[in-house]
Order: sequence, then structure tokens, then C-alpha cells
Amino acid sequence: MHVYPVLLERLIEFFKKLPGIGEKSAERLALALIDMPDEYLTTISADIINAKKNLHPCSVCGQITDQNVCQICDSETRNQNLICVIEDYKSVFAFEKAGNYRGVYHVLNGLLSPMDDIGVDDINLASLVKRVEALENPEIILALKSSIEGETTTLYIQKIFANKNVKISRLSYGLPIGAEIDYLDTTTLDKALEDRKTISE
Repeated sequence: MHVYPVLLERLIEFFKKLPGIGEKSAERLALALIDMPDEYLTTISADIINAKKNLHPCSVCGQITDQNVCQICDSETRNQNLICVIEDYKSVFAFEKAGNYRGVYHVLNGLLSPMDDIGVDDINLASLVKRVEALENPEIILALKSSIEGETTTLYIQKIFANKNVKISRLSYGLPIGAEIDYLDTTTLDKALEDRKTISE
């Protein structure tokens, strides 16, 4: 027996697939949605479709953008020699909300994980090497989570740039083990960036 009408149940199941949304929240969102004016729902639908269709990785850093090159990479006020290496584009938003980082980013779109058969060619490493080799006095900040995958990726990046006059630092170890960068509060993230530790140069 269905508790909800079938169409409402489908909406609820859709919302439950979103991160952090449980049964009760999904029900509230679905009920709120069907109470909204038709023109508002039409706008939302169009915005979702347009975002899915037009957002794509920046050709330089891998951050999502609706342009060929994202606003950060294209900015003349950002330090192009300072590259913060992150796992996914959601971490860019976390750093930008904190507001104190003035370098650029490089999105790996994953971490090395032999257990999951994710190797060097499966993440965005080759373009990082090309970017860094084209710079003078570059610094790489590794902003990867403290996990086996994060440590494996960190060690591999160190190995790539060994003896190439590239300064490599990482966020301070005050971060919780396994913490996702995009879930950290701005104060913690700022402090971790400010207190970053040099691990190779």
C-alpha cells in the first residue's frame, strides 16, 4: 500500500537521493514544491537543465564554469604561481567563501586509490604537471583530506616534482582525519591554509 500518491512518492524518492536529505526532509521538500506557483517551477526546471547542460570543467584548472576558462584562472589579481591542489570542485567554493586565498586552483577530480582501481591516468594530474612546468618559482599547496587515498596522492605528487625546484606545502594537520574540505568552517580552513607546512622544495 502506498502511503503517498505515486507522483508524490516519486518526488520524495528524488529528493532522498540528494546529499544530506532524509525521509522527513524529502517529504517536506516535495510537498513545498507542489505548493509553489507554476511559473516558479518552470524557472527552476529551466535553471536545472541549463546548469547541467552548460556547466563544464575549466580548461585550465578543472573547476566548473560556464566559460572556457573560469573567472579565477582568468583573473589578473590572482597569484598564478600559487596553485592549491584539491580533490573536487566543491572545495573551491569552500576556499572562496573563506575569502583569504589569492592563488589559483587545480581540481584533481579524484584521488589515487589502487584498491578502487583509480590510477594516475584516472585523475587530473597530467595537466597539473604541464601548468607547474610552465611557471617560475611555483608553489603547490596540497589541500587533500587526511586519508589513505589523500596520502597516496600527496606522496605521488611529491615524487613527480622531486628535484624540479617546486615548493610543495600542505594544509596544517589541525584538520580532522578524513575531513572533507568543503564541509570545514571558514575559520578552520583559513587557519589550516595560513599554517600550511612545507614538505618539499
